[in-house]
Order: sequence, then C-alpha cells, then structure tokens
Amino acid sequence: MERDELRAAQAPLKERYRANPAAAMLTLRAESGVGEGVSCSIRTAKALVEAGLHPMTGGDGSLACSGDMLLEALVACAGVTLASVATARGVAMRDARVFAEGDLDFRGTLGVASDAPVGFKAIRLRFQIDSDAPEADIEDLVRVTQRYCVVLQTLTSPPPVTVSLS
Repeated sequence: MERDELRAAQAPLKERYRANPAAAMLTLRAESGVGEGVSCSIRTAKALVEAGLHPMTGGDGSLACSGDMLLEALVACAGVTLASVATARGVAMRDARVFAEGDLDFRGTLGVASDAPVGFKAIRLRFQIDSDAPEADIEDLVRVTQRYCVVLQTLTSPPPVTVSLS
C-alpha cells in the first residue's frame, strides 16, 4: 500500500470517528476450546492454532505456547504499526524487522516458589530498520510506533481485566 492509498483508506474513517466517537468502538473476541491432554484450540482469523504446555512446564514442544503467542502478537502489532507509520510519513525502508523477547521464571507458573512471578518478568522490544532516511526520522518512526501499537500500549498500560464464570 502506498502513502496516498493509506491516507485515502483512513481519511473517511478518521472523519467518521471524529464526528461520532462511539463509531470507533469495537469489541474484539477470542475463544478457546479445551482439547485432549493439556491443550486448547484457538481459532484465529487465518488458522486454527493448537496451544499447549511449554517444554519447561512439561510439554513436548509440539504445540504453540501462549507466552510465545503473546510475543508474536507484540511483534505483529509493532510491525504493522511501523509499516503504517513509515507509509504515512513517506519514509522508505529497504527492510525492517521487529524482535521481542521476554524473561520467564517457570518456578512461578509451576508453583515451585511463591516469590517467583507468574508471567513475564521483563519484555524487550527491538527494531532493526534498514533505510536511507536520516537517523532522526527512523527514531521518530519507532517513537510513533510505540505510541500507536495497540499490543505494546496494552502491555505497558494494562486495562482492568475481569474474570467470570458462566
């Protein structure tokens, strides 16, 4: 998608959302079904994903790990956002890659140590951009990407999460 195409596609949306903020609201949904053994299936927009235990919690590594999927969602969102920002600003990139890594202490998730956190202790997001654009423009791309990446913003400023049983 070229700069003018992106702007043409987004302009009516932006105008609609300015005029009617409620029109910008959408509830996204995800669902899993518990499968055989210790697994569950998740229907994504493009495929059915079978998730299970990470090898460090007793899995055999044949199924997707939800921790990996969280990092994958982060790099997917950051990559799409980076491409969108670069397109909108007319910054040409020969290549761009986004990397995420996170530190887990599996003692927490296995209940081995009560002082070990359940979940990521730290997540690092790194951009690698090959472009002839000035360094200041590249740094600005990353700054704006951080600002508008939905998954990154959700991780850094988490919303309230409610849990219920039905």
